[in-house]
Amino acid sequence: MVKQIEGGVTAAKGFWAAGVEAGIKYKNRRDMALVYSEAPCRAAGTFTSNVVKAAPVLWDKKIVEESPYVQAVVVNSGIANACTGKQGMDCCEAESRWAGELLGIPAEAVLTASTGVIGMQLPLDKMKEGIKKLAAAKADGLEAGLDAAKAIMTTDTVPKQIAVEMTLGGRIVTLGGMCKGSGMIHPNMCTMLGFLTTDACISKEMLGKALREDVVDSFNMISVDGDTSTNDTLLIMANGLAGNEEIVSEGEDYDVFREALHVVTTYLARKMAGDGEGATALIEARVVGAANKEEARLLAKSVICSSLTKAAVFGHDANFGRILCALGYSGAKFDPEKVDLYFQSESGRIHIFGEGTARDFSEEEATKILSDPEVTILADMHRGDAQAIAWGCDLSYDYVKINADYRS
Repeated sequence: MVKQIEGGVTAAKGFWAAGVEAGIKYKNRRDMALVYSEAPCRAAGTFTSNVVKAAPVLWDKKIVEESPYVQAVVVNSGIANACTGKQGMDCCEAESRWAGELLGIPAEAVLTASTGVIGMQLPLDKMKEGIKKLAAAKADGLEAGLDAAKAIMTTDTVPKQIAVEMTLGGRIVTLGGMCKGSGMIHPNMCTMLGFLTTDACISKEMLGKALREDVVDSFNMISVDGDTSTNDTLLIMANGLAGNEEIVSEGEDYDVFREALHVVTTYLARKMAGDGEGATALIEARVVGAANKEEARLLAKSVICSSLTKAAVFGHDANFGRILCALGYSGAKFDPEKVDLYFQSESGRIHIFGEGTARDFSEEEATKILSDPEVTILADMHRGDAQAIAWGCDLSYDYVKINADYRS
């Protein structure tokens, strides 16, 4: 059984964190974060599919693949360290070296991550001072974890964190996480920065397997604006301090760990989708009755990526034609005459389309449902038993305003 508890990245045993002001780009706000483990960690990661990859993505891929263990992550917001050439890679190396010296660990055990404006070089003097502050401020309490979650925000309006407990082999095991993401979000490998920590004892191979299998139905199923970032990074660190028997193969303990991981990742994915730039509503596209899982994912993603559907939800307009259109160009093959469409929220559920035509529904009731902060679009394809869920947000005037002056 998986139980949600208070906290984020510091909830698991042996994990410390910090968030400080370094003045990288913002003033009077935290903009650098540290996650640190008292013990060496097995690590796994998934990264952007964008051909243009930021320096920290390249650095982290190398560390995750080649380093025997990791023990810390240094993160900055404001400047992405993307499209920065050799200087950007040199900065990642310097960050890891400075942090390693202060924390007493090898540079090869330090991961880096950046988010913000593309094309700007990071100010090394401010980065060095920021790392000094982080090392001095690190703590293992819940407040330190929240400070770190706040420090990685850019256009996010709220920090995003969660922690859960599970039982593995009679031992209480904890898994926590934090992420940031509000714009440049598209389901093509978890467009965001995300950091997961656990005191579970699990092999590097099984940790990587669990993460890769999970993102397909969590972070890869969200979209805010259809843009895949250069910096997308999801990292998980496992220090084994819970003392459970090591998970080295599939089985009951692995299944419980996967369940806990999915609770954490879907919670964070939903939080990102609902906090999209300028968003007023979280949109959940739930496809049921698909022929297979791949088809269900394809259809659900197509709905939440549709700008016209997103605009209709913003306007509280029950324009089901936009949803059918998005299903139709998804690439999936189906009979439109057999599709049923519904809107649902806390205010109720309404059948809007079926048997190839509009249902006799109340526009007033539909508007009420679409005015709630969380709206579900349900599509029953009547083709099989497969289903999938994707998450996005409405498209408001503020999205353009925010992105029109993002660099200023």
